[in-house]
Amino acid sequence: MSKNNTDTRLRLLNILRYLSDNTDAEHYATVESIQEYLSSQGIAAERRAIYDDMHALAEFGYDIVFLKGARFGYYMNSRAFEGPELKLLVDSIQSSRFITERKTISLIKKIASLGSVHEAKDLERQVFVSGRVKSMNESVYYNVDSLSSAINQSNAVTFRYFDYDVNGEKVYRQDGERYTVSPFALIWDNENYYLLGYDEPADMMKHFRVDKMDRINILDRRRKGSSHFKAKDLSRYSVMHFGMYHGDTVRVRMRFSDRLSGPVIDRFGKEVSMIPQGDGSFTVEEQIAVSPVFFSWIFSFGTDAEIVGPESVRKEAADYLKELSGLYKD
Repeated sequence: MSKNNTDTRLRLLNILRYLSDNTDAEHYATVESIQEYLSSQGIAAERRAIYDDMHALAEFGYDIVFLKGARFGYYMNSRAFEGPELKLLVDSIQSSRFITERKTISLIKKIASLGSVHEAKDLERQVFVSGRVKSMNESVYYNVDSLSSAINQSNAVTFRYFDYDVNGEKVYRQDGERYTVSPFALIWDNENYYLLGYDEPADMMKHFRVDKMDRINILDRRRKGSSHFKAKDLSRYSVMHFGMYHGDTVRVRMRFSDRLSGPVIDRFGKEVSMIPQGDGSFTVEEQIAVSPVFFSWIFSFGTDAEIVGPESVRKEAADYLKELSGLYKD
């Protein structure tokens, strides 16, 4: 390859990088500023060459805006991610409890680099991480990667599972014995990541919080429980499991005041069937994993929400209320 061709390619690539890093709809580059940048990279360029390069980049498909008149210059009009999209990603990472504070800051810096330097400054200026409730498990980011690999390979995994005691120290379940699970899906719910997998000893599907998993090993054997997984409706799984608590799954009929249509749709989705009762209320029937978290959700609406049936669930709710009221009887 001739030196002229090499110089032209280097000049084009450097111009593209300069425009991508330094320009947007609010900030443009002049020919002079481009020449200064190229000079700092050891590349000399005449104005005519820069004009030609800009037209070549535009013809190739880059969305470069040509400004004329008093504001003569160029700017990169669109990227793989627009400013609002980057802000959405940053906000999602900031609010994710399972991502540690250190990893949050690292990811936000990487996301910010996808925009111009001006957008990056704005994004990093809006970072509010300190003081937020974040995961204490620094390895959770890599847990997700390991579990994704196991799911893609259709292999089983083993891991240790823990809780925290009052001192913030890990306390391993099963006395530290490893769980053997066939992983099938990762579920994002209530700001946490969960693994949905087949628990071989228990012969049933279970979910596990990824940030409470430790020392994950991918086994050199195929996973089991495919028939159990096929019976699960993933789109409804987190809807049925309030707070992702385990519980017996029952079809529950509930009554709500009409003013609670919004919270009910937020919980069960826009396709939920709300049957008007003609008295300012409506009923809903859904498959629910009955748990204290489900009862707490119903009770949070006071007299505007009621479990209508089945009677066994009504009784369980009443017993739960009695147990709670006993704490405050004095």
